[in-house]
Amino acid sequence: MNHHAQTALLVMDVQNGIAGRYMKDESTLQPFQRAVSAARKAGVSVIFVRVAFSEGYPEAGPRNKMFSHLAQAGGMTIADASTQIHDSVMPQSGEPVVTKYRVSAFAGSNLEVILRAKGITNLVLCGIATSGVVLSTVREAADKDYAITVLKDACLDGDPEVHQVLVEKVFPRQADVMTVEEWANTLA
Repeated sequence: MNHHAQTALLVMDVQNGIAGRYMKDESTLQPFQRAVSAARKAGVSVIFVRVAFSEGYPEAGPRNKMFSHLAQAGGMTIADASTQIHDSVMPQSGEPVVTKYRVSAFAGSNLEVILRAKGITNLVLCGIATSGVVLSTVREAADKDYAITVLKDACLDGDPEVHQVLVEKVFPRQADVMTVEEWANTLA
């Protein structure tokens, strides 16, 4: 069972301001809920990752195409409702909530410190969006020599074609790609 102790499920950007944009109904986040409960049951660490900025947006620079507009738009600060983890996957006591300042889960966050402290070598990724946090985190985690699994049905993207290309052609070069159910079965 030691293998489970070295594994963490990263639940990435499943926060109010982001999940809300992708939700058709309550069922949209069910794969995320199933992944979280399977991890907890098997003794796999669950770590939540969100994107948020300090008051005044000192981390969002003018050259950053994705985040430069934030200062005008407002919201997305650390205390803001939009950056809190969505209720459907509410963190339990002792489950870290990591704040990142860019697209990748590692960008400006304490994620790596937590992984090192817990002796984690295997990352299981789910998140929103496939072409955003999941892609950036797969690439960076692979370069850092983590073993990676991507839960393809617990990844959402606004563009189904982009999602398809990533899970079928791009991610498999660096990660095992499977459904939540397939992964849950490997934990049993």
